[in-house]
Amino acid sequence: MNADADSRRPRRRWLGIVSSIFVTVVAVVSLGVAALQLGLPWQMGAGDRNHVYQGPAGSQRYQVHLPPQQDGTARLPVVMAIHGCAMTGYGWNSMKATTQFNSLADREGFIVVYPTQLISRNVIACWNSADPRQQQRHTGEPALLAGVAREVVEKYDADPAQVHVAGASSGAGTAVILGATYPDVFATVTSVAGGEYGLDQVDPDDPDSTSPLDTARQAWAQMGERARRVPLLIIQGEQDDVVPPLVATRLAAHWTAVGDLIDDGQPNDSLGRTEETTSVPAAAGRHAYTHTTITASDGSSIVESYLVQGMGHAWPGPDGDGRYTDHAGPDASEIVWRFAERHPMR
Repeated sequence: MNADADSRRPRRRWLGIVSSIFVTVVAVVSLGVAALQLGLPWQMGAGDRNHVYQGPAGSQRYQVHLPPQQDGTARLPVVMAIHGCAMTGYGWNSMKATTQFNSLADREGFIVVYPTQLISRNVIACWNSADPRQQQRHTGEPALLAGVAREVVEKYDADPAQVHVAGASSGAGTAVILGATYPDVFATVTSVAGGEYGLDQVDPDDPDSTSPLDTARQAWAQMGERARRVPLLIIQGEQDDVVPPLVATRLAAHWTAVGDLIDDGQPNDSLGRTEETTSVPAAAGRHAYTHTTITASDGSSIVESYLVQGMGHAWPGPDGDGRYTDHAGPDASEIVWRFAERHPMR
């Protein structure tokens, strides 16, 4: 028995060593993933604050950037910026770096919110806007992000009538969903390389089988008694092969139909909409683009869009830093802010 016990001791020691190595590797990998997703302490700048929202739908990590104007003398606007796939809110390849909203916020005086998706929810950090379970009020990602927005308003005494959401790619899809599920929270929506509410129902090989009006009816139904026309800004690359321009064209028609249904419950152009398009030619190192506005007869905005020639799947702007930026495009962050500034909730 003693000989058997002695023979087992080395094996136990090796098992202990292997277990320790495994635990160490898991810990290192976990720390690495956390650093990629959530950033490192020394990457935080002046005015940055990290938070975790807790609500009935779960928890959501986010970073807030407070401009110097956040001194208690005025209630500031809020812009929530939602990243796309293979991005983070404020870690590696972040929405924070891509948009450079912080410097704009410091100049203009608004609060920026960067939620970040966890790989436990999506392995490539996409927002799950194509999942019907994530397209409803009071549940999933819409509830979490609306909860974050409300928490920021309360925590920092921000202006609840000037809470705006902008998203890129899958984050753009989520932003549009927020416009449908929480029109009482978000004053405007911006979609950069994103699509309509219920886009998952549209067959890419036969998109005409589901009309934008079909999905518009669903978005309108989601709004319920809170229904209001939420101004929408669309920015789309003409050469985007991930989210083709047709998706943006459908989104404009879809959101226009939502506004029409809100007006009197019928798709009858009761808003008396007017569409105007302006072309901006290419300049040295800059893409050409077209700017289209769709307005109601009372002059209120329904949809405003930018189609950028020569641009792929990217957030355009001269100063962006990340995998999905295009420095030759118009300054999307500036455009988003000016659009938001003109459209507080009414």
